[in-house]
Amino acid sequence: MFIPIILGTARRQRQSEKAAKFVLEEAKRYGFESEIIDVKDYLIGATDNTKTTEISKKYCDIIKKSDGLIIVSPEYNHGYPGELKLLLDMAYQEYARKPVGICGVSIGAFGGARVVEQLRQVAVGLHMFPIAGAMYFSFIQNLFGDNGAIKDKTYIDRTKNFFAELDWYVKTLKQAKK
Repeated sequence: MFIPIILGTARRQRQSEKAAKFVLEEAKRYGFESEIIDVKDYLIGATDNTKTTEISKKYCDIIKKSDGLIIVSPEYNHGYPGELKLLLDMAYQEYARKPVGICGVSIGAFGGARVVEQLRQVAVGLHMFPIAGAMYFSFIQNLFGDNGAIKDKTYIDRTKNFFAELDWYVKTLKQAKK
């Protein structure tokens, strides 16, 4: 099962990268095949849904072969980064009937709750199925050690539950397509 992880910010010194790397390692441990789709590798000046440029072809090919997605996004000023929206808008049919799990990241106590809610709406508009569970990485600046390891080990169990729900959606939706 191929479940790529979209890292939704290109900001310098981004803290979300720590959460994305943690989710990637835990996803592999769970049994998913995965990789990080880093939005900084897909920066464009305007929406490109032509599927004619190399960058849009590359992105759409990854999404086409995926069984579902995980988005790890920070909450900036009560919303999600513009570069994430530009990336998501590169594809459309490729998302259809795929589940998506969303991870919010924040320097505050709410762990990106607003970004999770907003991205759920965007996902529905793209014909994806956002799973009910979400991951919230609160106080991200204190959550990881200098070596990149997560300090709060309860996140390991949280990811297992998150992945189990995503796994169920992938299998259920595949069965429904038959």
